[in-house]
Amino acid sequence: MVRERPSVARVLGPLGPYASGFRSWLAQRGYRPSSVETQAFLMGHLSRWMTERGFEPSALTSEVAERYQQVRRQSHSSLSGSRGLEQLLAYLRGVGVVPAPAAPRSPAEAVITAYREYLARERGLVEGSVVLRARVARLFLGEMSDPIEAALAQLRPGDVTRFVVAQCGDARRGTAWASTLVSGLRSLLVFLHVTGRVPVPLAAAVPSVAGWRLSSLPRGLDRDHVDRIISSCDRHAAVGRRDYAILMLLSRLGLRACEIAALTLDDVDWRAGELTIHGKGAQIDRLPLPREVGQAVVASLRDPRRAGECRAVFVRTFAPDGALSAKAIGSVLRDACDRARVPRVGTHRLRHTVATELLAAGAPLTEIAPILRHTNLSSTAIYAKVDRTALRALARPWPLAGAGT
Repeated sequence: MVRERPSVARVLGPLGPYASGFRSWLAQRGYRPSSVETQAFLMGHLSRWMTERGFEPSALTSEVAERYQQVRRQSHSSLSGSRGLEQLLAYLRGVGVVPAPAAPRSPAEAVITAYREYLARERGLVEGSVVLRARVARLFLGEMSDPIEAALAQLRPGDVTRFVVAQCGDARRGTAWASTLVSGLRSLLVFLHVTGRVPVPLAAAVPSVAGWRLSSLPRGLDRDHVDRIISSCDRHAAVGRRDYAILMLLSRLGLRACEIAALTLDDVDWRAGELTIHGKGAQIDRLPLPREVGQAVVASLRDPRRAGECRAVFVRTFAPDGALSAKAIGSVLRDACDRARVPRVGTHRLRHTVATELLAAGAPLTEIAPILRHTNLSSTAIYAKVDRTALRALARPWPLAGAGT
């Protein structure tokens, strides 16, 4: 039978000297007092278990922690969840008490690590692009035999072509995946050649993906749907005010999810009424901040939980404190769609909506491009196809049946 937890958990044994620091560390990361004591209670159980087995703090590896969880799961299931010790291990590793786990690195992973550093330092790619290209590299290198250095030295154009054809033959993957695959593979092959791992340049051996620029139509949302999505937020609650501000930035300024996630308090110039946007490819732009959007952002910042040092404009609701990710921004929109009882859409649909509404209001493409922060006007040209009023003047009348006979 589990004893009732004391109001302040005592931690004895080898982990006792670190209990006070662990509590402070949790509090700084935004954990509530009750959660802090729950973590300390678990820490005390673990410390007594280590005492019984003669373990010192430095012996608390991931394997030992897993052994403890297996034992505790048999009698105290609430104390031994799969992530129950995650914060404690992170703290002890941070203060140097517990060594960081040595990640096993295969020869392929060593190449991928070097490739990621090349993309970030030499090419200046943002983290999202690095992750995508590393995923392609892992897929390509994972099919090569060991030793990988010898396999790379013997790589031929036919091997590259066969890999692309096999990957693109999966019916579940569309044109977007194929484009990501071939561009990532070309980048990888350039890296492998310039670093001497592949003796001949093979980037040209990657086949191109059949596609036609501007062949698709951008799909915006009806203004009624957008208003219902925005109105679904409960602005009496802190999380509702935060989500409302995010949706306003998406629907009024057409920001990308990654751009909203990257916003910090230093990016808001309240006096000038401007936002500094950190866009794709390390591009930095300044946009005017409309009054209603600015008011929504201000309201979202009036959250009593914002007591930490995080400078992000939009932060997590639950501990640990930190900025929302681009994926979380997308989740905010999907949840709002569910509340509004409209079909789910991605954040880019609201970006399309901003562009199509501007076009319908008479704004020329040369003015829309800076708002969307397109560096090339051809990226904005696709919206010309949804301007039916302008296109109608170009359409020739359909010949009547039997006319001229």
